Amino acid sequence: MAQIVPFRAVRPSGDKVSLVTSRSYDEYSPAELASQLDFNPFSFLHVLNPAYVNQQKAGLEKRFKLVAQKYHDFKADDVLIKEEQPAFYVYHIESRTNTFTGIIAATSLEDYRNNVIKKHEDTMQYRVELFKDYLHQTGFNTEPVLIAYPDDDQVTNWIQKTMEAAPLYDFSTTKRERHTLWKVSLESEIAWLQEKFNSLGELYIADGHHRSASAERLYEQDKATGNSNLNYFMSFLTAESNIKIYEYNRIIRDLNGHSQQEFLDLLSEHFWIKNKDQELWKPTKKYEFGMYLSGAFYALILKDSNNFSSVQEGLDAQILYSKVLEPILGIHDLRSDERIEYIPGKQSIITIKEVVDEGEFEVGFMLFPANISEIKTLADNNLIMPPKSTYIDPKFRSGLIIYELQD
Repeated sequence: MAQIVPFRAVRPSGDKVSLVTSRSYDEYSPAELASQLDFNPFSFLHVLNPAYVNQQKAGLEKRFKLVAQKYHDFKADDVLIKEEQPAFYVYHIESRTNTFTGIIAATSLEDYRNNVIKKHEDTMQYRVELFKDYLHQTGFNTEPVLIAYPDDDQVTNWIQKTMEAAPLYDFSTTKRERHTLWKVSLESEIAWLQEKFNSLGELYIADGHHRSASAERLYEQDKATGNSNLNYFMSFLTAESNIKIYEYNRIIRDLNGHSQQEFLDLLSEHFWIKNKDQELWKPTKKYEFGMYLSGAFYALILKDSNNFSSVQEGLDAQILYSKVLEPILGIHDLRSDERIEYIPGKQSIITIKEVVDEGEFEVGFMLFPANISEIKTLADNNLIMPPKSTYIDPKFRSGLIIYELQD
């Protein structure tokens, strides 16, 4: 039922790919960003953040136009080149701990609107509008939506066979990751893959809900131009079993006026509490929660795990919110309350210990990560996860494959 199409990508010239591609812009510390922009003239960060010293002084529209101009400069200098013919791509990522493989393709907005491509997260209006304006002004996107498809032996075998050929790119990064890319341009291969995805059934957005929503908003705004590229958005499609889901842990600035003993007493209404002292303890299964408070780790085990009317109510992130964060700590809005911050589960729980010990935060909570089945069930029932419930890999490198919004 799902429609995927090849597209004429823009990509780095082969001799510069390792210099051009970058991690997501917001993953860099200020020092790392300055170093990249000072010493690597080919980094795609120059496109994402042109005139970086003075960019904060410019309005959004001017900044987006600067991005577009720098992008066209990279193309004019043959740092970036555009494919002559539409193609799919197979992309393989090897890190020290994980391996990810998937297919880069354009996916259909019609499928998105008709719920063939399903969602499990809510979006924030201002972020959707902001990225829509960015796409409108710059004319390109290098951040694909991460989409999970049902595991399929035929697709897996096709990918493995494709990877036996000579790759288009094969390079490593300073983060000790290896990135390999193959181009698929034979009409027979393209037709086979399209037919296969048309029979796979529904797809699920794993990461990129704001990007897909922005693509839909852009189509509604600019559809009168007749530009067919607006009917699609770039996606990185990977098998459900190849998605790695981490939790987002929570750190809270204060106990909402409660003493430590009062707080523990209130927690005991819904949780069995075990003091783990200095053991770096984190949950090993659903309905377990880790807590760090006043120099000690605690295990919190939910007393009643059979009293949920929906999969949404039974999500660990929702349980923590409904049993602890809102009623005890007085945190009502997980998006905007300045008393709460989030730490991806990829980071060591020592990070939580350190920030609490430093005194800016009073307590930290560690969650057990959700799984793909929970995400699918939510999407199938038009339900959403609480904000900051999942941190999902793989992540895509900026500037590797670029989808232009008009040919």
